[in-house]
Amino acid sequence: MNNNLLPIEIIGGGLAGLSLGLALRRKNVPVKIHDKGGYPKHRVCGEFITGLGATTIDRLGLAPFLKDALHHHSVAWFIGGRATKIQTLPQPALAMGRHQLDQRLADSFVQSGGVLCSNSRITDSLTLPGRIVATGRRKGESSWLGLKIHAFDFPLDRDLELHLGDQCYIGLTRLPLGRVNICGLFAKRDLSAKGAKLLLIYLRAAGLNKLATRLAQADFDADSFCVVAAVGFDRRVSKAKGMSLGDACAMIPPFTGNGMAMAFQSAESALHPVLAYSRGQMDWQTVCMTVQNDLRRRFQTRLVSAHLLHPFLLVPRRQRWLARLTRSRLLPMQTLYSVLH
Repeated sequence: MNNNLLPIEIIGGGLAGLSLGLALRRKNVPVKIHDKGGYPKHRVCGEFITGLGATTIDRLGLAPFLKDALHHHSVAWFIGGRATKIQTLPQPALAMGRHQLDQRLADSFVQSGGVLCSNSRITDSLTLPGRIVATGRRKGESSWLGLKIHAFDFPLDRDLELHLGDQCYIGLTRLPLGRVNICGLFAKRDLSAKGAKLLLIYLRAAGLNKLATRLAQADFDADSFCVVAAVGFDRRVSKAKGMSLGDACAMIPPFTGNGMAMAFQSAESALHPVLAYSRGQMDWQTVCMTVQNDLRRRFQTRLVSAHLLHPFLLVPRRQRWLARLTRSRLLPMQTLYSVLH
């Protein structure tokens, strides 16, 4: 370690924390990352990355970690069990399991000389100079539930299927190694089951009986099942003191496919200001203000736009209006895509 560089401590070892930590280590900055879990692990995540530009990939050195990600071009939107829109993406989306991606980043971070503290929780003094919060979803009450599981060799109509139900939507996307990620957002209901059975009864309760019947025949990876019970979405970047990145900074609704890209982009925004702090060129308060302003500039429009569109994906009556507008080409899908990414 270079004793002339101030150390950085990152609370949270997800995409934002690991990619920032690794980029700082390439500049010889002393970095320690705390994560409350261990590696490898599955996370509730769509594992479908849209809006991640070449500049971000280059600045964070992500290319080696994404080299075998699948490139997806099409999305099939389903309402009431029927495909209502086939959307061709203006640029390919990347699909890769978090189980594999996080492990690769964590291994590289440790190999670079970074200190990775697994099963470690830091809950106090989060605003200390040099301490960055990248812990993912913020705590709090929520009426939403996230469910995720992998299936093996499950046939799909398109690269990604997005099914809209009553107070829910769920995406199915192809991943490397013959896997399909199945990840959904559901309004909490008084339902009880374990693993894939919980997903199936939630689908039926939301009126997605055709999809539930299809998935009942799937070969699931039981170890990949995970659930998150406190899911909330933001319409603005966090104004918390100190520095927050990734979902701790702002969480966008998952239908956008932009959450993973935003995690990386937030790390990109923080990289040079944090490096300037470590080199003694900028005080921590100025660094935090600089990063927050850049995050607000990058994310505010897409957060507000996603917040306004989100209710139309959750209520059947509104979904039907959405389908009519799409079929009549009154809803400009390409324009919406560019705004949300």
